Amino acid sequence: MAKRISWTIKISVVLLGASALTYFVHYLIFRDVHHIFIYMIGDFGFLFLDVLLVVLLIERMLIQREKKMMIKKLNMVIGAFFSEVGLELLTLFSEFVEDASHLEKELVIKPSWTRKDFLKAIEKTKRFSFRVKFERKDLILLREFLLSKREFLLRLLENPNLFEHESFTDLLWAVFHLTEELDFREDKLAQIPDSDYKHLGGDLKRVYSLLIQQWL
Repeated sequence: MAKRISWTIKISVVLLGASALTYFVHYLIFRDVHHIFIYMIGDFGFLFLDVLLVVLLIERMLIQREKKMMIKKLNMVIGAFFSEVGLELLTLFSEFVEDASHLEKELVIKPSWTRKDFLKAIEKTKRFSFRVKFERKDLILLREFLLSKREFLLRLLENPNLFEHESFTDLLWAVFHLTEELDFREDKLAQIPDSDYKHLGGDLKRVYSLLIQQWL
């Protein structure tokens, strides 16, 4: 750090010396101090505009670059989530939701789809009535799968870039909440009362809905 400061000071001294030498040579040739100061003041006036333009331009470029890098990192995180957890959850949940096959047919992505088509598909997902129906024993398999991925989910939640992607963060919290609910009931899932069945059904519905929206 000290070497860097020393190098900066040396460069500054050299540039200031070169500037002073240039003005001195100008004076020796033309012997006109008045002319030198006129141009010096004019140059100082434009200097502030130059700095303003450069700062705004550089700041804009840096913001755009940072945004692109952040989006790239988020896409990598989302891709890792679906590879590790999301795709398997979609398969499991499709067995728990009535008419899931009907919704899946509506959401078959085509090469010709535009942004408008994706937005329409997301709206269909939000309006879809997720009627959850499952056997209590099926929750045991789901619990085992989610518990095996708990550490992975925790690492994703620690990623600071997630704050820039609210919908994906909501999905992660929903999945993590479902994991905790299933873990809390441990091996009693096959005999849970109707109240717990209804509560877990609501959690499943929320996760499945957010999962499909994020997949799109």
